[in-house]
Amino acid sequence: MSLIPELLGAIGSGSLRVVDLTNKLQASTPTLRLPEPFANLIDFSLETVSAYDEPGPFWKHANIHTGEHIGTHIDAPIHWISGRDGHDVSEIPPARLFGPAAVLDFSAEAQADNDFLLDVHHIEAWEAEHGAFERGTWLLLRTGWDRFSDSQEAFLNADETGSHTPGFTAECAAWLAERPEISGVGVETVGIDAGRGAELDPPFPVHYHLLGADKYGITSLQNLSLLPPKGAAIVVAPLPIVGGTGSPARVYALVEA
Repeated sequence: MSLIPELLGAIGSGSLRVVDLTNKLQASTPTLRLPEPFANLIDFSLETVSAYDEPGPFWKHANIHTGEHIGTHIDAPIHWISGRDGHDVSEIPPARLFGPAAVLDFSAEAQADNDFLLDVHHIEAWEAEHGAFERGTWLLLRTGWDRFSDSQEAFLNADETGSHTPGFTAECAAWLAERPEISGVGVETVGIDAGRGAELDPPFPVHYHLLGADKYGITSLQNLSLLPPKGAAIVVAPLPIVGGTGSPARVYALVEA
């Protein structure tokens, strides 16, 4: 049997499950809030144009209004100053949007410490247990943060000192940027950097190092608990926006049942 019929047959029979890793996109979807004087993107909204009425008697359709980096979305290299000469979202090679999923579960650590930062030694220990990353791997950091995905306040977890959400150390970000096997990273939080990422050196090191190295980030993922540490595949499907620094994306995983 050739590869494509075999793949489709496995999905049809249920021996290969499709897991949706995407948060629903609606007006209440939690979004990033930058402090003054920085400008924020608009939230997602729908503007009804017709609904089986005079403007459109047989159909219903709407305009969408949204920022690029709203909900589950991808960051393209040109999103950050370090990648300003790199790919926009329409130029990301499609093959880079498919790959093995390496799921690192640090949900217990993040629950104990909302500011938990993944470091190099955590990843080295994971590789020692599960094997080296494969070519094209997406490193997915599971922190259990998707349980807050329907609450703006809980999702950002901010106080007078800033947002408190887990992420990566600056050293880990630089180390991952140099790993040729890695296509990108995915997180359950609002951004690929930790909530206190501005305090690291450089500020927002995951954005700085990975996007500057032609790697990508996806945020606000769901259902990572349904994936094994290794063995699943990920599919990232953003809109090919010409000049776009990012895009809301549908993200799937293929998992053996």
